[in-house]
Amino acid sequence: MSLLDDNRLFPAEPTTRRIARSLYDSIRSLPIISPHGHTEPRWFAENAAFPDPAHLIVVPDHYIFRMLVSQGVSLAELGVPSVDGSPVETDGRKIWRRFAENYYLFRGTPTRLWLDHTFENLFGIETRLSAETADAAYDAIAEKLRQDDFRPRALYERFNVEAIATTESALDDLAWHRQIRDSGWKGKVVTTYRPDAVVDPDFAGFAENLKRFGEITGCDTGTFTGYIDAHRSRRAFFRDHGATATDHGHPTARTANLSPAEASALYGRVKGGAGSPEDRELFRAQMLTEMARLSVEDGMVMQIHAGSVRNHSASIFERFGRDKGFDIPQPTNYVAALKPLLDVCGLEKSFTLILFTLDETVYSRELAPLAGVYPCLRLGPPWWFFDSAEGMLRFRQTATETAGFYNTVGFNDDTRAFCSIPARHDVARRVDCAYLADLVTTGRLEEDEAFELARDLTYRLAKEAYRL
Repeated sequence: MSLLDDNRLFPAEPTTRRIARSLYDSIRSLPIISPHGHTEPRWFAENAAFPDPAHLIVVPDHYIFRMLVSQGVSLAELGVPSVDGSPVETDGRKIWRRFAENYYLFRGTPTRLWLDHTFENLFGIETRLSAETADAAYDAIAEKLRQDDFRPRALYERFNVEAIATTESALDDLAWHRQIRDSGWKGKVVTTYRPDAVVDPDFAGFAENLKRFGEITGCDTGTFTGYIDAHRSRRAFFRDHGATATDHGHPTARTANLSPAEASALYGRVKGGAGSPEDRELFRAQMLTEMARLSVEDGMVMQIHAGSVRNHSASIFERFGRDKGFDIPQPTNYVAALKPLLDVCGLEKSFTLILFTLDETVYSRELAPLAGVYPCLRLGPPWWFFDSAEGMLRFRQTATETAGFYNTVGFNDDTRAFCSIPARHDVARRVDCAYLADLVTTGRLEEDEAFELARDLTYRLAKEAYRL
C-alpha cells in the first residue's frame, strides 16, 4: 500500500484539480536548483557511504528532533553530538527505534510528507513507520546504503539536482569544495559566504575570530578599513570556489548608514568583544549595509534571514551548540529597518537582495510592497516554520497581489537533511501548481500563462536570481 496519495496537495474540486495535475505533470521532472542550504560539502568530496539510516535521516534533521524533544525525548537519546563531551547514543538502531516509536507525532506536519516521500520514492518502503516496523525499515534502508548508487554523488544525480549551494563560515578554508572541484566530478556544488562569525559581536569567540580573519586574509583587522578589506578578500576567495551569494542570519533586519568616522569608532568599541548591547546591534546593522555595498561591487547576491531568536535554550546551547531546533521566530520590522540600506543601494539594478522572514504578518504589509517597488529586492520563499504546504500557499496569496510572481525567487530547501531535498521541492511544486490552477479557474490567469509560470517558479527564477 502506497504511503503517498498521488494527488496530495491538489485542490479537491475536480476542474481545478485537473488543471493543477496537468501543470504539475509539465514540471515535475525539471532539474532541482537548490540555491541555499546546509548539506555538507564533505559528503560530495569524499563520496563515502552514509553510516546508517539514523545518522542519515534523524541525527542531522532538526525538524525531526525538535518535535521529539517537545515530547520528552532527549537530544542525547537521538544521537545528536554534544559539544561539551557528554555522552550521547551512538547505536544507530537504538536511535532509529526511538524515532520510529514516536513517528505518529509527525501526523499532519510537512516533516511527515517529506519523510514518507523519502521512504517510498528513495528506499521503496510502503509500510508506515512505527515501533512494529522499525527494524524492517532500518534493515531495508541500511542494505541500500551499502550500495554504490546510494552514495552522495549518485543520490545527487538521482535527485536530478542541477546545482546545490552549501553555506560556510567566512573562516572556512573551503578544502572540501576544492576537493570536489579537483575530483573531476561534474556535479555543481558551490559555497555561500556566511560572515556571521566575524560581523556579529555576540557570536562566540568574536574577538579571536577577527584575529583569525586578519591572519587568513593578510589584512589589518585592527582598523575598520582593513576589516572591510578582509571581507573583500574573503568574498573573492569564496567566488573562486563557486560562490554566487552571501547569507546573513541576523536577529533583526536593522540596517545603518554611518559615516566612515562613525563606523570606525563603532568598530573600535566592539572589536574586542566589548561595547554596549546597542553598539553591538548597531554594528550588525552597519555591516548589512557594508555587505550590500560589497555586493554592488562584486556582484554577489545577498540574502538576509532575519527574525530568529537563535539558541533560545541556554542549556541546550551549552551542551549541544548551535542550530539544534531552538531558534524561535520573533516580530520583525522591515520598512524602517531596511531604509538606510535601501537609501544606499535600493535602486541599484545590478544588486539583488533576497529577504526571508519568520514573521508572516509582514508579507502583505511590508515585504511585498517593498519588493514591489525597489528593483534590488526579491522575496525568498517561506522559511523554516512556514516551509509547509499551508505556509507556501499563504505566501503566494499575500505576496502575489502586490509583488507579483517575478519579484520572488522560486524555492530553496534550506536543509541539512539531504534525502529530504527532492521531497521539499515536490511539495513546493505541487502547491504552486495548485495556486496557479485556482487562478485559472477563477478567471485571473490564462492557462498558457499558468504553464509558463509553473516552469518559472520551479526552475528559472531560482537559477537566474542566484546566478547559477
